Amino acid sequence: MGFAKHLYPSPDSPVNPNAANNHSTRNDHPLRLRLERLLDNADVKINNKRPWDMQVHNPAFYHRLFAHGSLGLGEAYMDGWWDSDSLDGFFARVLRADLAARVATWQDVLAAFKAKLFNHQTVSRAFQVGKRHYNIGNKLYQRMLDKRMIYSCAYWRRANSLDEAQEAKLDVVCHKMDLKPGMRLLDIGCGWGGMAAYAAEKYGVEVLGITISREQAAYATEKCVDLPVTIKMQDYRKLTGTFDRIISLGMFEHVGYKNYRIFMKNVRRLLRPDGLALLHTIGSNKTTSTTDKWINRYIFPNSMLPSARQISAAVEGLFVIEDWHNFGADYDTTLMHWFRNFDKYWPELRGPKYDERFYRMWKYYLLACAGSFRARVNQLWQLVLSPMGCINGYCAPR
Repeated sequence: MGFAKHLYPSPDSPVNPNAANNHSTRNDHPLRLRLERLLDNADVKINNKRPWDMQVHNPAFYHRLFAHGSLGLGEAYMDGWWDSDSLDGFFARVLRADLAARVATWQDVLAAFKAKLFNHQTVSRAFQVGKRHYNIGNKLYQRMLDKRMIYSCAYWRRANSLDEAQEAKLDVVCHKMDLKPGMRLLDIGCGWGGMAAYAAEKYGVEVLGITISREQAAYATEKCVDLPVTIKMQDYRKLTGTFDRIISLGMFEHVGYKNYRIFMKNVRRLLRPDGLALLHTIGSNKTTSTTDKWINRYIFPNSMLPSARQISAAVEGLFVIEDWHNFGADYDTTLMHWFRNFDKYWPELRGPKYDERFYRMWKYYLLACAGSFRARVNQLWQLVLSPMGCINGYCAPR
């Protein structure tokens, strides 16, 4: 969803709220014509009637977009300056057309340079995403997610519902890890405890789950009270102990490229020499050191999507990659189910905590991300790692 960021990245100056008075509403508005030429490559029109076309309500939108890039695009949507009957379809077409590659500016270079200088995912900053995203209310996530509260990509190979698809994902993870009763399992980024509870109930393992969210820790602790599961609010860099298996489902996106090697070193330090680890993460087709400005500000602060090259470099000399499984198209389906649930229960959720601007923000987040997976610019990877290589090889279940 970062195509507009690459058209004109955001300067520091704010948008003039009276900008609408300074621009013509005619169809020959120069910025509109410029946007139309770009969107033609994606078969997207402005003020046309197809579901994925843009409906522009405020002519100041064009200035905001070209002045502030992806941040302006998302904020303008939140403010009701433009709409699309199919946001997911709009982003799927825009991203599939690779409009981001058509324009490069010095601000892109500057942003990448700053990212190389500063580590935005230090221990002291690690808990920010918990406060800003995961602590915004368990009720919201209970209405949006499946019954086990799994907030990562589901596995739709033989599933007909979100509950079935998430259980299928948990089961394939457990099979890939070859879990046996009595094993010690570490779940890095355990969320609301769904994976930990499933592994303990179905496979008889002892689980330590860690999270950087107060709300998740409280919910998971209560959920797992009668199971051999311990939940801690802790950063992965502070862990001690030894584990037979280590998994991380949908947490690596918060690690940051400066810490990928540190993450892998800590997993190796905690894992038995004959153990297995599984990394489940969104992945990017391109290696970068920056993230989308709108996502960073409103959804996942300090987040970053790893590339295959970055992951490979991080594990080199520490692990053998036994299996690399891509089912990124399943995330499109998962996100669409999450949005339908959110939309269905919005009348119940609406209130002082979640206003109409929040609704538009959350809708934009879910459907723009769905479009990114539909366009196949983002992937979902599961890697199985062994410290020394599995004797006689490894056969990954699907």
